Parts: sequence; C-alpha cells; structure tokens
Amino acid sequence: EVQLVESGGGLVQAGGSLRISCAASGFTFDDYVIGWFRQAPGKEREGVSCINSNNGSTYYVDSVKGRFTISSDNAKNTVYLQMNSLKSEDTAVYYCAARLARITTGQAWVHLGGFDARYWGQGTQVTVSS
Repeated sequence: EVQLVESGGGLVQAGGSLRISCAASGFTFDDYVIGWFRQAPGKEREGVSCINSNNGSTYYVDSVKGRFTISSDNAKNTVYLQMNSLKSEDTAVYYCAARLARITTGQAWVHLGGFDARYWGQGTQVTVSS
C-alpha cells in the first residue's frame, strides 16, 4: 500500500522552530521528487519546497528561503522540513506529495502547487501564534 504520512505539526510561537516529517512507503522512494505544500484557511494550496530523492537537489520558494530547510533520509524513506523563524503567515496545513523525478522540474512543480502529484499525504497542521 502506498502511503505518505506527515507528522510533527503543532502549535509554536512566532520566531520558534518546528520540524515536520513525511514518511513514504509502498513505492521506490529514490525515483521521486518529494515536495512540501501548504494550505491556509480560505487560501489556495501553495508550494513550499521540494527535494529530489535521487540527487538531493532542492528548491525553496522565496517566502521560506533562509528559514526552512528540506532534507531526505533515504535509508528511512523520509523527508523532513525544518522550519525556523516561524511567522504567523506560515500557519497552514502542510502536505507532502510525490511525483516521478524523471518527469519533474522541481521549481515548476512547486510553483504549480503540486500539480499532477502521484501521491499525497493527509496533512499536518502547523499553527504559529503571534
């Protein structure tokens, strides 16, 4: 069974840090780009970051660059998003998604909000209080 399971969300004060995880199973992890996307209440889903599980290349949108770090532990089939200097505008449900690396340009995929992802997780809530 294919699964993407997010965990690690929670409530944190502005300026604080949080690390969320995306554990993958049921597919060949190294063949995929794993992305993080978020959706705030009343807003469209937006891309945050992605990592190519095969070559380790990463991409970040400007709003999180320098504050968020994406990483991958291929032995555990898990992708992490370390979020520092959190702001109230980072409050959202965070989803991870997977798309075949050979057909994906990470930057474009992130900016398209995860269009045509093969797999999606169920999401984890991140709330930043000001």
